[in-house]
Amino acid sequence: MGNNSINLKKLLKPLLQLLVTGLALYLVLRKSDLPKLFDIIRNANPWYLLLSLLFFNISKLFNALRLNRFFKVIGIELSPLYNLKLYYLGMFYNLFLPGGIGGDGYKIYVLQKNHDIKMINVFHAVLWDRICGIVALAFLSLVLLLPSTFALKLPQLLPYAWVLLGAIYPLALLLNKWLYNQFIKVFAITALESMLVQIAQVISAFFILQAISLHTNHIDYLAIFLMSTVATILPITIGGAGAREITFYYLLNFIKLETSTGVALSLIFFAISAFSSLAGILTRISHEKSLPDIQEPNH
Repeated sequence: MGNNSINLKKLLKPLLQLLVTGLALYLVLRKSDLPKLFDIIRNANPWYLLLSLLFFNISKLFNALRLNRFFKVIGIELSPLYNLKLYYLGMFYNLFLPGGIGGDGYKIYVLQKNHDIKMINVFHAVLWDRICGIVALAFLSLVLLLPSTFALKLPQLLPYAWVLLGAIYPLALLLNKWLYNQFIKVFAITALESMLVQIAQVISAFFILQAISLHTNHIDYLAIFLMSTVATILPITIGGAGAREITFYYLLNFIKLETSTGVALSLIFFAISAFSSLAGILTRISHEKSLPDIQEPNH
């Protein structure tokens, strides 16, 4: 009975994620001009898509580099290549194996198992890495929102936006000192890397806009792209699918811009993310042949 209950709980989360993802995509696609949407995607320029793929993976390189700095602080010395393989494997788990251990959970498990360190320390490193990403995402979102159509539509919010923009990193520094003082010595460099992660992703999205021949209102689309990334942080959909599309649809409607282009951008970005995540299964296969659980000798 106990095992059945545990198995049911393990199945419940991915089933709920699948349900929410399907419902969100259904709502967006039902309201979209599907022939136009598919035509936009079908006619996308493949060379710009390759550039988008390149910058997406550059963002992941910066992301892995940042996370490895936090690992070093807690006493885990990983080679850059091993750390990158572990990072891509985490991407694969997050996207293709939702609801279970998840990418972050798998990284925590592997590192705690293969290194003489407490699991809670690895957890804190992974959690603070996520928080650093969110801080940079919020900062860059505000930078793009201030000159966007949203600022014209909601001028009463501009003073608050400027205050928040100026306060984000001082507050992040205080939070770092209060909660995770052990990481304070790498605050500046990891803040820079966090910004580079988001900038690379914005460039990736920009090249998708070029691929689908959108040459106007770039600031608006890219601002919504960042806000849609915020919407994907909560693990309520599979790989953020559905959450990003529904954010694009309703925010573009709000500022009276073409929704099909935004939904196409979102779907193509998800496809690029999914394709890149497949590198994780190659890592899994490679290590299953040699080093189970991607084990690396302790340093």
